[in-house]
Amino acid sequence: MIIDWATTQVYNTIMCVAAGVGLLLILRFGSHLNNSKVGQLEGWAIGFEILGFILTLTGGHMSLTWPLAQIGFPFDDIIFGEPALAFGVLLLAASILLWRKSNLYLKQGIDMNDHKAVSKMLSEELPGLLKPLSYFAAAMGLALFAIAIAGVTYQLFAAPPEEPISGAFADYPLMEAIFISVLYVIIGLGAVLFPFALKRKPNLNVVKTIKYCWRLTGVILVLFGVMNYFTHIGLIVNTME
Repeated sequence: MIIDWATTQVYNTIMCVAAGVGLLLILRFGSHLNNSKVGQLEGWAIGFEILGFILTLTGGHMSLTWPLAQIGFPFDDIIFGEPALAFGVLLLAASILLWRKSNLYLKQGIDMNDHKAVSKMLSEELPGLLKPLSYFAAAMGLALFAIAIAGVTYQLFAAPPEEPISGAFADYPLMEAIFISVLYVIIGLGAVLFPFALKRKPNLNVVKTIKYCWRLTGVILVLFGVMNYFTHIGLIVNTME
């Protein structure tokens, strides 16, 4: 297979890494908040902003221009582009909230190095601030379920045989379809449960489920994205004119 790479863009490598790190960063922030170790909010805000910017930019471009349609995978523009765009915007929103809270606390004379004081105030205010965002997150979680069903039904996600490593399973499309679909279901489950974790007294089992879901998928996404830096470069080399 020969592909004219001048007509398309494939950047779900950095999207995959950013999405995985984003899930893990949310869990890390929640852990620090629960253990009264949050402290300086600017660093967290910038961390969420960087990941949100990457996902919003790449996901937005993929959702609006459908670059993967040029190489025969138009459905991947929906599967990867739109969830990345949604997650990116949510991370940017979280970044803005944390940045504004940081400035407000400074104006109130609160020592940002007083981790216990900052964590206590955020623990009281953050659930109410994030509640409106959590509804969209939950809706996109349901969308991930739908994508997973489509992935298995139509046996999507299979890499072309020219792609190193992943291409070895090109003759078994259901294998990669199940792998990616299960990944989407686990991420989606955490997103659907997210609003329930923001209750004043959330069920601990719900919180633990979200942690397990996003920790597992976050690590897998990062490692999968890192691997794709090799496999996608190999695909390009193997399909150039």
